[in-house]
Amino acid sequence: MSNDKKKKPEEKSSPPENENDKNEESLDDAADSDLDSVDEADAAEIDDLEDLEDDLDLEDALAVIEEGAHEAPKDGENGETEELVLPDELPLLPVRDVVVFPFMIMPLFVGREASIKAVDEALAGDRLIFLVTQKDLREENPDRGGVYRVGTISMIMRMLKLPDGRVKILVQGLAKAAITEVVQRKPLFRVRIEKLEDVEKGELDLKTEATMRSVKERLEKAISLGKPIAPEVAMILDNINLPGRLADLVISNLGVKLHVAQSFMEEQDGVKRLNKVNKILAKELQVLGMQAKIQNQAKAEMTKTQRDYFLKEQMKAIRHELGDSEDRSAEMEELKDKIKKCKMPKLALEESNKQLSRLERMHPDAAEANIIRTYIDWMIDVPWHKKTRDNLNLTKARKILAEDHYGLDKIKQRIIEYLAVCKLKKKLRGPILCFVGPPGVGKTSLGKSVARALGRKFYRLSLGGMRDEAEIRGHRRTYIGALPGRIIQGLKQTGTINPVFMMDEIDKIGNDFRGDPASALLEVLDPEQNSEFSDHYLSVAYDLSNVMFITTANSLEPIPAALRDRMEIIELSGYTDEEKLHIARRYLIPRQMEENGISAKYISISRAAILTLVNSYTMESGVRNLEREIGSVCRKIATKVAEKEKVGKTLVSPSSLHRLLGPVKFLPEGGQGEDQVGVATGLAWTPYGGVVLMVETLLMPGKGGLSLTGHLGDVMKESAQAAMSFIRSRSREFGIDPKIFQEYDIHVHVPAGATPKDGPSAGVTMLTSILSALTKIPAYRNVAMTGELTLAGRVMPIGGLKEKVLAALRFGATTILIPYDNRKDLEEIPANIRKQLTIIPIKMADEVVGHTLTQKLKPLPPKSKQKPAAKKSSSAKAKTK
Repeated sequence: MSNDKKKKPEEKSSPPENENDKNEESLDDAADSDLDSVDEADAAEIDDLEDLEDDLDLEDALAVIEEGAHEAPKDGENGETEELVLPDELPLLPVRDVVVFPFMIMPLFVGREASIKAVDEALAGDRLIFLVTQKDLREENPDRGGVYRVGTISMIMRMLKLPDGRVKILVQGLAKAAITEVVQRKPLFRVRIEKLEDVEKGELDLKTEATMRSVKERLEKAISLGKPIAPEVAMILDNINLPGRLADLVISNLGVKLHVAQSFMEEQDGVKRLNKVNKILAKELQVLGMQAKIQNQAKAEMTKTQRDYFLKEQMKAIRHELGDSEDRSAEMEELKDKIKKCKMPKLALEESNKQLSRLERMHPDAAEANIIRTYIDWMIDVPWHKKTRDNLNLTKARKILAEDHYGLDKIKQRIIEYLAVCKLKKKLRGPILCFVGPPGVGKTSLGKSVARALGRKFYRLSLGGMRDEAEIRGHRRTYIGALPGRIIQGLKQTGTINPVFMMDEIDKIGNDFRGDPASALLEVLDPEQNSEFSDHYLSVAYDLSNVMFITTANSLEPIPAALRDRMEIIELSGYTDEEKLHIARRYLIPRQMEENGISAKYISISRAAILTLVNSYTMESGVRNLEREIGSVCRKIATKVAEKEKVGKTLVSPSSLHRLLGPVKFLPEGGQGEDQVGVATGLAWTPYGGVVLMVETLLMPGKGGLSLTGHLGDVMKESAQAAMSFIRSRSREFGIDPKIFQEYDIHVHVPAGATPKDGPSAGVTMLTSILSALTKIPAYRNVAMTGELTLAGRVMPIGGLKEKVLAALRFGATTILIPYDNRKDLEEIPANIRKQLTIIPIKMADEVVGHTLTQKLKPLPPKSKQKPAAKKSSSAKAKTK
């Protein structure tokens, strides 16, 4: 096409300007050549291009296409050719998402720096540029290998600079060409090209003409079936007589994949391209036919739905005439009144009214109507302002807490402090308390007592085994059967915004592909965030700051650190025998008598029997198993009463427990047994309370090896090795011959090997056991000890002191060795327990030896310094050899 034949392009619609249907509307998405896609803000600037450019008349644009569609360019009147002379070297512009064919006019957005420079150089010269499609759309700066070899020599017809630095250009394809050499790479690509001519026969044979007609008819049929092709394309089909150009026009409007369009670009035989297009059109017609069939079926279903709707409306009218209709407007008014009375926050009120308006405009039988109605019901039922009045009478609160629980002074004092601050300040955020202790110590029941003392509603939520985050935050309303989370459900059940919310077993939360509930609890249990808790179902903020959250756990270790930081930790240790006795008399025995249908005239359990139950039939920190055993005794008496109508009062004594419950379940090891060589009494902490560990050491002939058995963890193994190293470094001071470490093996064993054992508090016990075995001096059985040992002999502090002291007391120990730094923890131990035990703080390992071994160690005399032997003469060495 010659320069004087080119018309001004129309910016609004480029498809009629070429053989392609890709108008400017569709190509703003697909032909993002260089491509950075245009956002909505830029779209307004791009539309201004219409005012900056001269309009191209549609008929003139079609004339441009038609004029080049019949035949190749002819010679002019003066004998000179009108064909445009194309240079051998041109700047390269890689394009994405589109293949630009000759005679095709389209807009392109240019954003990359090298591409903008290529456009500038083309505009500075003859306005010619080489467009080639890149292979990988994600590649930002493609090299020679990243673009196809064959592209289109194009002319830049218009150019507009956008505010964001990009450039919009309007290009027209002129001719195909292939890259032969890369001449320049920076700052822009210049390539040497070779023009490719289509192989066209002089005259068309019958088969080719028939194929062209078939292609035109099939394209028209595709348009009639709804194929999104610009109507201007059909206007120029009849004027195209070249098979290759017809193939290019059709393939550029079918929306084929990029590599298919590129294969057409690289094929020089126009007839072959036409045959391929004919096959693609045949397959496209099959797809369009199936699509039309599916649409007709959907239309038929829609018609049936409309018919059902009209029939239902007629039925409603008939019911109305019969006086059997429901006044839906009255129902909507009732919902409006309920929403108004709820006194919701502003955002929640707006959302509720919005959904109610949708419900009013919706047919009652619509599928979504039920979802919206359920949502509105939840918004009405959830409490927004209703709250119970706190009991600020501190004396009454103390009395209620004392009635429900024996002991637990620390927790009771914390609740009284909260009430006192509420009484003075009138407004206080609900505290986040975490009760940590072994099972059966009354953590959950304590929550009920707190609610009763405060005068608040109580709700309990078990977190054990919870794995779905939606259990906390709720499901989004788009899901079938969606519901709010358990937090909102609990508040609806209590009907107030300030209940006592008990979350049990927070240390046993799991997680899987459905989310991490522990992370979802961070917002719930954070006093700084829970005032705007977001539930996915409600989709509006809910204030949880008035709720008093109480969580329970057996151990703090499984709780994530971030979640643990948001809670106030209150530890509940196990009960002493005296406390268990009082708890049994006040609470357990009366409750079990009532549950088993017997009264005090039929049974009486003596003090000695209760202590026997505690020490011989249970072995726990709490009182859960104790209550079971008491319940078993009550059932035995209840059976006796039921069989015989007249039964006297049964006095349960220690001797009668064997008849009622069978033989004792736990034989006390006792700290009053025989002192043994190599056996030391250690103390350990578990999530279920303190326990006593007997550490045994045995010597046997060998080579100085150290064996550790008893299902020990790495920490306990390291404690044994540290104790062994400390003894070897001080062997002469302890009266141990160093040769023993080369002639004997040492075996350290902790009985009950099926139970895993680990923890940093067994160093002192390991030291005593090994030292007793090496010196053949027995260790006191009734002296229990705990503490970690360093290589320098320093005793490190430990945790869980109260639980360990209670375990030592149950064992029958009379003396306990504790680290010196744990003296501060003695305040948590009741005074009556401290009076029963001799508690000795120790700093160094030397002090341990004096309190644990039955005899005093006798150090070995220091080694005598021997003079070094005289060196032998060289002659003597020779004789020796």
